[in-house]
Amino acid sequence: MTVSGSPAPLPPVRLNASWAGSGFPLTEHLFETPRHATFYLACGAADAPLIVFAHGWPELSHSWRHQLPVFAALGFRAIAPDMRGYGRSTVHAKQSDYCLEEITADMLELLDGLGRRTAIWVGHDWGSPVVWAIASHHPDRCEGVASLCVPYLPNGVSMASYIDRSIYPADKYPAGQWDYVLFYQEHFDKARADFEANVDATVKLLFRKGNPEGQGQPAFTASVRANGGWFRGASAAPDMPRDPAVLSERDLHTYTEALTRNGFSGPDSWYMNNEANAAYGRKSVNGGRLELPVLFLHAEYDYTCRTVGGPLADPMRASCADLTEMIAKTGHWMAQENPVVVNKALAAWINAKLPDVWRG
Repeated sequence: MTVSGSPAPLPPVRLNASWAGSGFPLTEHLFETPRHATFYLACGAADAPLIVFAHGWPELSHSWRHQLPVFAALGFRAIAPDMRGYGRSTVHAKQSDYCLEEITADMLELLDGLGRRTAIWVGHDWGSPVVWAIASHHPDRCEGVASLCVPYLPNGVSMASYIDRSIYPADKYPAGQWDYVLFYQEHFDKARADFEANVDATVKLLFRKGNPEGQGQPAFTASVRANGGWFRGASAAPDMPRDPAVLSERDLHTYTEALTRNGFSGPDSWYMNNEANAAYGRKSVNGGRLELPVLFLHAEYDYTCRTVGGPLADPMRASCADLTEMIAKTGHWMAQENPVVVNKALAAWINAKLPDVWRG
């Protein structure tokens, strides 16, 4: 791991991956309003400082299983919701129901329901745009914000504006690594049906550790349309062995059961609101500039969200007044692939930048 700046030393604790002996049970909750129901996992003393973990596609609150007990043991109330369309939260019918403005409202309602004014927000994958939106539209509800893999793009700027053309020449890869997003928009039903055809195989294919050999090469997401779909034209994912570096058998069952029950229509609909999300982004306060403490964790072997050595993180650097960056030698699923690295990075940042919040 590479650390930008000189954060204060970690507090005198030893971080383990899951901290099974933390003494805090993992509890299940459901918070309901007339517009939405959010299921969430919680760990830690009810009155402790709050840290909220937002997962991405196609995950669950379970994705933060290695973080919740650790941060409970460190003195936080750690919670992780099933995001809209996932798990035991409401699965809404319309694609437009999955725009960032609605999802941000879910999180603020949850915060209100917890009786809290503020939290530290941590996001990964699609959970990152959610926590970025909270920070940029409602900074008064944020103590600090941390993101894994997906950098901040202010004021509705598109990731497609920052394609590295040295890897993705425009004549061959006009949409760069974001080609798969266009596949959703052009062939939504096929994408959904292909994922659903064999959910167990889909999960095993997607949740794999990072591969250093992919550096400098186009991501497979850049050729989804040319290949006729996610699985090279096949109508279901190939059945591969589970990658134990990311998933246990129990984890595989948990994801498979939830995604089989709900399907992929909700999760995939998060990709169908580009225009609405851009318009919402342009409503950010302070011109989109973030003054609060920000942590960004780069995944060195994430070749879709490629921020190491490419331009994708540049707008974030220009728009954050107090930015800490760290690099983890992992793939996209960093919180599950190497939770110790992620937990130490988060704890070091909180200790350096938010010590008063930690003390509560």
